[in-house]
Amino acid sequence: MSDNLYDVAYNLEKALRESDDYKNLKQLYSDVNSDESASKMFENFRNLQLNLQQKQMSGEEITQEEIEQAQKSVQLVQQHEKIAQLMDAEQRMSMLITELNKIIMKPLEDMYGSMQ
Repeated sequence: MSDNLYDVAYNLEKALRESDDYKNLKQLYSDVNSDESASKMFENFRNLQLNLQQKQMSGEEITQEEIEQAQKSVQLVQQHEKIAQLMDAEQRMSMLITELNKIIMKPLEDMYGSMQ
């Protein structure tokens, strides 16, 4: 049975890759990367985002200056049309994956929820 679950998971991966949402995201990512200024701006934004996440996960305090820098970076990338479109598409894909995860986790939620 577990082999079958892996087959289902790989089929789900394939379905995601073939979905319009994924194809759109991939095209928008390509568009950003082919635009030098957009690519640099997006890379800087992602690096800042990753650094803040790493600090947060390691329990380090994020300074007010870093928060302000992050806010300015968000505002800047949202003003760039290509990056804004990419971020919207990323959000839609993330929401889709979150919904799929809820479906996958339903058996465990049902089981542990019924124990209460």
